[in-house]
Amino acid sequence: MNKNIEKLLNEQIEKEYSSSQLYLSMASWSENQGFNGTASFLYKHSDEEREHMLKLVKFINERGGVAVIPAIYKPDVSFDSMEKIFKALLEHEMLVTESINNIVDACLKEKDYSTHNFIQWYVSEQLEEEALARHILDKLRLIGNDKGGLYLFDRDMENASISADTINNVQ
Repeated sequence: MNKNIEKLLNEQIEKEYSSSQLYLSMASWSENQGFNGTASFLYKHSDEEREHMLKLVKFINERGGVAVIPAIYKPDVSFDSMEKIFKALLEHEMLVTESINNIVDACLKEKDYSTHNFIQWYVSEQLEEEALARHILDKLRLIGNDKGGLYLFDRDMENASISADTINNVQ
């Protein structure tokens, strides 16, 4: 495995792990605020980010590289509002997208087409993650501070979480 690509992929492992920890923190805050549906949604996203990390670990090791497992990242544990949570989530996903794009660029420069092919899954995943975060933020901006609206939003997030479980169990 190309050492530059291996280094970039190991940095991506840390970003995916940090994403998992950040979403776990957001889920815990949401649950403590009584937003159980949002908490469920964020717990599932935390698990997904950990799966993304594991996929990178296995890829690096299978290609003859050495995957480096990062130290535990300690994210913020307090948030001011649901809108701020999802704004932070979008900003974080945009940083992850930038990192993925840098890996794609490096793969093309190094002519590492196997890794380029592998990383395309992450490119598609990032498109979905950013679109979802923007969609959620749009809804939260419409709701504002309306408590009834936030209640319905939380219920919708729980339904989205249940739907994701159903889809994942069918595959």
